[in-house]
Amino acid sequence: MASVVSSKASGAQTPAGNQNTQLVYFGTYTGKHSRGIYLAQFDPATGQLGTAELAAETKNPTFLALDPKGEFLYAVNEVGDFEGANSGAVSSFKFDRKTGALTFLNQKPSGGSGPCHLAVAGDGKCLLVANYGSGSTAVLPIEPDGRLREPSVSIQHHGSSINHQRQEGPHAHFVTWDPSHRFALTCDLGLDKILCYRLDPSLSMLSAGDPPFSPIKPGSGPRHLAFSPDGRFIYVLNELSSTLTCGSYDTSTGELKEIQTVSTLPENFHGQNTCAELQIQPAGKFLYASNRGHDSIAIFALDSSSGKASSVQHQSTKGKTPRHFSLDPTGRWLLAENQDSDSVVVFAVDSQTGKLSPTGASQMVGAPVCAVFIPSL
Repeated sequence: MASVVSSKASGAQTPAGNQNTQLVYFGTYTGKHSRGIYLAQFDPATGQLGTAELAAETKNPTFLALDPKGEFLYAVNEVGDFEGANSGAVSSFKFDRKTGALTFLNQKPSGGSGPCHLAVAGDGKCLLVANYGSGSTAVLPIEPDGRLREPSVSIQHHGSSINHQRQEGPHAHFVTWDPSHRFALTCDLGLDKILCYRLDPSLSMLSAGDPPFSPIKPGSGPRHLAFSPDGRFIYVLNELSSTLTCGSYDTSTGELKEIQTVSTLPENFHGQNTCAELQIQPAGKFLYASNRGHDSIAIFALDSSSGKASSVQHQSTKGKTPRHFSLDPTGRWLLAENQDSDSVVVFAVDSQTGKLSPTGASQMVGAPVCAVFIPSL
């Protein structure tokens, strides 16, 4: 069934506030408490988060991404039956930088089922999609007016790994460009691999890299990754093993070579847990990773010389199942999206130690699973 999208944004009438106010969009799983993409104001001077209002009605917009020029917003629609086919969808919107109002442009198939992540190319001419359900990586060209075209390529992954419940087949969970934009990297949770592709930007086509993948320890379930600001190191968050893999990155081949793997959990925790999101502070000194089960953010200090990570803190997210979190553009605040408690909670970031402290500020958002900031003009 196709997603239903409304071009009327209730947040369009929201005043912009002071000149430094930022706008933030929230992607959600739709259901009892959510109808699509939500919009709120955030004040980076005080850490105050405004009430979230519906910006666009669309089914399961679970991950969002902005184009590099700051004109368009893209959302995966995490479904498996778009237009009666075994496919998810990707929606495109034009947004007003002053009000956050969204205008729906179009919607295209994602090139596989259950899309859960996307990334826009640096030139804004195409985007990558990770399809979890079918285990595939696709490319959708983007028209100059922000509208999407049909997938130009969809590469089906093959194989399995040792966890027979979660790794019975491929499950692409994250896709991104490397800092040079020469390679596209996909985390496949089902294969325990970071797949590497070369991009032909003129044709929006992908081809296997050499080597075609970097292996992760069997049973780890790589979910998301991030690069150090200088591009020398790569960090992979493993959902199933609750670990962080630190590696060096070969910019000529797109290959990861493991340096260290550390737990995201405190030693005294023995319950069930899966990891979800990781982000690196803009200065590159600290890395943050979310634990679902322990319901915390794990903070690591990063060594800029060796690439290794050392544990600093485990901070409760004051909610249940932090599927995602986001650092604001200043790096002073972190918003934790607690999927199963319908809450977004604000934390202050200590720039010297990297530690988090709750500010007491929070807002209700139904099943929040992504947050994307629009920096002030």
